Amino acid sequence: MGRAFVESAIRRGHELTLFNRGQRNPDLFADVEKLHGDRTVDLSALKRRRWDAVFDTSGFVPRVVAMSTDALINSTERYLFVSSISVFKNFSIPNQNEDAELAELSDPTVEEITGETYGGLKVLCERAVQDAFQARATIVRPGLIVGPTDYTDRFTYWPARMHRGGDVLVPDIKSQPVQVIDVRDLAEWCLDLLERRVPGVFNATGPQRPYTFEEVILASNRNEQAKLVWVSPEFLKQYEVQPWSDLPLALEYDGSSNGMCQIDVSSAIRAGLSLRPLSETISDTRAWALTRPAAYAWRAGLSADRESTLLEAWKATK
Repeated sequence: MGRAFVESAIRRGHELTLFNRGQRNPDLFADVEKLHGDRTVDLSALKRRRWDAVFDTSGFVPRVVAMSTDALINSTERYLFVSSISVFKNFSIPNQNEDAELAELSDPTVEEITGETYGGLKVLCERAVQDAFQARATIVRPGLIVGPTDYTDRFTYWPARMHRGGDVLVPDIKSQPVQVIDVRDLAEWCLDLLERRVPGVFNATGPQRPYTFEEVILASNRNEQAKLVWVSPEFLKQYEVQPWSDLPLALEYDGSSNGMCQIDVSSAIRAGLSLRPLSETISDTRAWALTRPAAYAWRAGLSADRESTLLEAWKATK
């Protein structure tokens, strides 16, 4: 998300300073000032400077976020913290707004980031920013961020897989809700919030009426020639095919976590969030994915060999 934000800010003529370790894509944005440091141990590069706003995309541990707020409280006007919808306690509940019950850690001092602690840690990170900046704080809680340059492959898998063609294993969860947000839309809107000095907490995904899983799959296959093979959740569970990691966008097969993709984003829409068509996100994501090496190791989705094995086993049940 940082990359998309910087691109948006440059287009709008803002003066930027990037603070990071300089380890990933260090040659990007050659004309932008860069300060190097590790936010977990040393923020000295930020001393004796002043900025209008801070855009924080990489806070995961509250102690570390508090280090940043302490260092910047007197040298910046606003602080926008990118959190996550993972802060919510119960994803069996649909249509949760910003006031829904939040996750709580049994041990608030824990710093190991796992599937069990991630949401609770983000809650405490939010509070660190709010405690320091009060009405000068903006908290944005994205859902699944997708689009070009997304290296997680948690959405990219489907547009790219449809392009490869042939029989495609698809979980038969046609009515499952799906919400995503294109990284470019999210970045533009976050920049809007900072420019307009908008405080508060916002869920940021979409659309407000979720897509169905079937809609996303069919849109990913539009203008492609893949043959969709809809496979039952019972079969997938039998063969230990994991939702989300093996089959991106799929939630728990029993629907128990469907609330994760039924988030109320009406506050963000009222605050100006605008979403491009799903078809545009799909086509742009596929075009970017096709620029990667043929031997690229996918981080999510089924390997070709495993998919083929599963399809053979599924056909044998017919």
